[in-house]
Amino acid sequence: MRSLDIAGTGMQAQTTNVEVISNNIANLSTTGFKRRRAEFQDLMYQSLRRVGSNSSDTGSVVPSGAQIGLGVKTAAIYRINEQGALQQTSNSLDMAIQGHGHFQITMADGTTGYTRDGTFGLAPDGTIVTADGHTVQPGLAIPAAATGVTVNPNGQVQVTLSGQTAPSTIGQLQIAIFPNAAGLDAFGDNMFAQTSASGAPVTGNPGTAGFGTVMQGFVETSNVNIVTEITNLITAQRAYEMNSRVITASDEMMSTLTNIR
Repeated sequence: MRSLDIAGTGMQAQTTNVEVISNNIANLSTTGFKRRRAEFQDLMYQSLRRVGSNSSDTGSVVPSGAQIGLGVKTAAIYRINEQGALQQTSNSLDMAIQGHGHFQITMADGTTGYTRDGTFGLAPDGTIVTADGHTVQPGLAIPAAATGVTVNPNGQVQVTLSGQTAPSTIGQLQIAIFPNAAGLDAFGDNMFAQTSASGAPVTGNPGTAGFGTVMQGFVETSNVNIVTEITNLITAQRAYEMNSRVITASDEMMSTLTNIR
């Protein structure tokens, strides 16, 4: 009985759906997190009567045929890259990107990671680093004698030194954009890696054409909408229950057949 297998694929699909929703809810307070959405596709079909075949020797054509679907599969889990709300922190080293772009981070193995999480701090030598101690490119160092740090919307980093009235520019932050940001590979710690699906990064100064601006003293919050996620969770739960009822009904039908005397 095909319905057993079909309903089984439906339950597996809704299990995946709930897992995606639960991850969204779990990261409700994760800085820079982008919510995911599971997408599904129908499986192959078994043709009991092929559409378009001839039904007689006179050339009559079957208009619709008879096909039975074999279930559902997970096609993709998309990342929704819409802007999250900006939350003010008043920390001079916290930065948020308003618009398109990712900060570039030098990882421990020398590769470049990308993130929207601008919760930055200082290494012992004054270098701007992430919460895990990875260097924010291009590796700008804040002098120990600095009394203030300013990052303008175009990513220019300036410091005020003791005894000076005019700030000094120490460097320029650049951000990276991708042809397909949804194709980036998430590997945890709010970090992403380039893939063949994302395309090669294009770097540039914040505020130029196609690039977002840097907001100092802010962080980007998660773009998860808890009301939407709870609604989706209820829908997925009901769909799972309906598929389980199909299995129960199919099992009862098979029991009726085996009990025929």
